[in-house]
Amino acid sequence: MVATPVQPSPSRERGRPREFDTGLALDNAMTVFREKGFHAASVSDLSRAMNLTAGSIYKAFTDKRTLFLNVFERYTSLRNAQLRQQIESVTTGRERIAQVMRFYLKSSHEIEGRRGCLVVAGTVELLTFDDEVAGLVRQAITRNKAFLISLIELGQRDGSVSTAIDAQAASTLMLYIVLGMRVAGKVENNPDADSTLELALKILD
Repeated sequence: MVATPVQPSPSRERGRPREFDTGLALDNAMTVFREKGFHAASVSDLSRAMNLTAGSIYKAFTDKRTLFLNVFERYTSLRNAQLRQQIESVTTGRERIAQVMRFYLKSSHEIEGRRGCLVVAGTVELLTFDDEVAGLVRQAITRNKAFLISLIELGQRDGSVSTAIDAQAASTLMLYIVLGMRVAGKVENNPDADSTLELALKILD
């Protein structure tokens, strides 16, 4: 998608702001917000990362908050698409849950882990300050939990997950594990990802 933040008059052709790739600009802003958080990310930081002037950012997105909301929407959409692609290669509920956990373990390592999760960052930093962001964060977490419940119930139907498991309780615990992974990934790598995955899957036995 290509956005033109301003429609100048022909008489001001020389000073016309350039067109830019909105998706790329949001992806670059996403890196800044993930690494620094909303409040610490300055417009100067965003301008450098997006390769846009501050004026172009304001003309295209109005303010930093609106830019963040656009970034948040893109982040959750991309992550959901990546996650669903991750589980396409397996069929049972248990295998799909294992792929979900691998996805989050990988996301918690090295540079990806240090950049952090925008949903977690929004929960920690903005949940009590911005009602609209709080609503988006709650929706994202609710969707993630519902997704885990659907996989647990799939596993119970295909026999890969114990039918004695309470899907609601198990999904809540697994969600807490996932969120904890993303927080811990900001400061350290999991030294034994395989063991972590094995322990997490014991919830389903």
